[in-house]
Amino acid sequence: IKGAFWICSLAVVALLSVPRIGGSEHLWMNGLYDTVCAVVFFPLLVYLGASGKTTDKITTRVCKFLGDISYPLYMVHYPFIYLYYAWVKNENLTFEQSLPGAAALVAGSVILAYLCLKLYDEPVRRFLTKRLLPKQKL
Repeated sequence: IKGAFWICSLAVVALLSVPRIGGSEHLWMNGLYDTVCAVVFFPLLVYLGASGKTTDKITTRVCKFLGDISYPLYMVHYPFIYLYYAWVKNENLTFEQSLPGAAALVAGSVILAYLCLKLYDEPVRRFLTKRLLPKQKL
């Protein structure tokens, strides 16, 4: 599928940009939305993304970068999410007031994940590969 990466990227941004559906009196609507996303839309996006090919340099580089930092990002972002939520809740911030903090959290998490990748993950993998994998005879 041509342009699958960009289609999927826009779809993920659109799906995740919905902060909450319904009010506090209609929590079931938010649960229904989350369920439909998890059961229908996200598997469809995985299928669509797996069906695509990167055809240009920029898309290939973006995909490689995102793939490289995906696990470190998964590992480092969680404590910062809790700090962010606590800050928003304790200060009773509105969405608009908390947006700069959210942007800083995203940028900071990506930077920290990249640093973890380059300064820890890749060097440790190289070391373990040299030490534990047998040398191949050519």
